Amino acid sequence: MSTYIPRDIQTIQANIVNHVEYTLARTRFDFDTNLCYKATALTVKDRLLEAWNDTQQEIHSHNMKRLYYMSLEYLMGRSLKNALINIDLEKEYAEALNELGYKLEDLYEHEKDPGLGNGGLGRLAACFLDSMATLNLPAWGYGIRYNYGIFKQKIIHGNQIEVPDYWLIHGNPWEIQRTDIKYKIRFYGYVKKERWGDKEKSIWEGGEIVNAVAYDNPIPGYDTFNTINLRLWRSEPVTEIDFNSFNHGDYFHALEARQRAECISSVLYPNDSTIGGKELRLKQQYFFVSASIRDILRRFKKRNTDWKLLPEKVAIQLNDTHPALSIVELMRILVDEEGLE
Repeated sequence: MSTYIPRDIQTIQANIVNHVEYTLARTRFDFDTNLCYKATALTVKDRLLEAWNDTQQEIHSHNMKRLYYMSLEYLMGRSLKNALINIDLEKEYAEALNELGYKLEDLYEHEKDPGLGNGGLGRLAACFLDSMATLNLPAWGYGIRYNYGIFKQKIIHGNQIEVPDYWLIHGNPWEIQRTDIKYKIRFYGYVKKERWGDKEKSIWEGGEIVNAVAYDNPIPGYDTFNTINLRLWRSEPVTEIDFNSFNHGDYFHALEARQRAECISSVLYPNDSTIGGKELRLKQQYFFVSASIRDILRRFKKRNTDWKLLPEKVAIQLNDTHPALSIVELMRILVDEEGLE
């Protein structure tokens, strides 16, 4: 971009106030600390998106080799403090907010930790994203946008109680919903064989289909303009409602397909002590890798027509065994859908 948002205190304050009025639809008479956190986060995201857009344009224009990091977990931690430190604006934001009557430290506490990871595996993935951004690598992360984290712990009458971690209860100001980026993911069904000249082609049909919808999260590097991306997938139904069932008064059946689809991205690590839990985990893994592989190949085909260039333009790193299905899914798409040998 020819210019970036100015970094002075007055501009920061004006940006915050603009988001209060035009994004959150509030006034200074109805504006608490939580709303101040949201408005502040949105102004920081604006700055990240400037660098994010330039980063993606730079990578695309030079047709660079991209690194894709695939993980079912990302223990990212809170974004506001990390972003302000990385873009070197924490001091300016603290002073700007102080003049508006708020403390930056209080705003930090209003951000909920994203329920996208459980422990060391997720923290490792988050550290890799931060490091790759800081090292100016052309990288992306892929994962699942869980509605619920694994659980929250509360102590009630001296006992540890596990309760659902609905981390999205107040929304997530850092994400960008990409309603135009979605892929159809098929489960169950059958494979039929067809002859195409002297070749046999496998065609997967039947079963049920869900949509994988993209949500992007900018990841800034430290002391660099390079801002990479974490793309998370949310499962949605292809058909919102069975209108025939609804008109016949069978309201539960009318919404059954929607509930079955949304269940896939609902909870991080469903209990796999039952057959249903094992099946849901497998569906989560296939849903995530199929959408990611399709997205990777779509981006590759935008700039390349020769499939022999794929290893020169794409590197895929699997975090643990959860994304292992991506290997056979990549082969299936290349052979059954793209017609390669």
